Amino acid sequence: MTTETTNPSLPAGPAGKSDSTTGVGTGTGTGTRTGTTVQASTPGVHTPAATRGRTTIADGVVEKIAGLAAREVPGVYALGGGFARTLGAVRERVPGGRSNVTRGVKVEVGERQTAVDLDLVVAYGVPITEVAGEVRENVISAVERMTGLEVVEVNVAVVDVRLPDDEEPQESEARVR
Repeated sequence: MTTETTNPSLPAGPAGKSDSTTGVGTGTGTGTRTGTTVQASTPGVHTPAATRGRTTIADGVVEKIAGLAAREVPGVYALGGGFARTLGAVRERVPGGRSNVTRGVKVEVGERQTAVDLDLVVAYGVPITEVAGEVRENVISAVERMTGLEVVEVNVAVVDVRLPDDEEPQESEARVR
């Protein structure tokens, strides 16, 4: 029993059979099979670049985009719950440490779609549902524009409100100079 491998991008030979022998090598010239001449196609000439490989986008990339887009909305004080914010503040104070833009952001990324969950802290006095709606719109716009993924949902959980009299942690005066 013989098995024939066919290449759908090659022209069909007699009786609808493909000439698979010409798809190997340089991809130019002609190949023969039982007396029939078939012109081989040049690889990549008619194939769109988008179909010649695969692009994957890591969850962390989408988390960063969503986190930055959420922070751009007026009325958003911070992302993440109390413990995560406290830990993040400590991390930022360590020399060489940087802010964590993915704090309070969780995503699921598929081949063509993504879903985003956000934990927000809003400023006191802002209309929370409007801020949540603006965050949702900004995140969807940024993620879809930058990644090409369809955002199927953005779930916003407001986990805290920053009161006007809440003090920012002040750096204490150094005792030694």
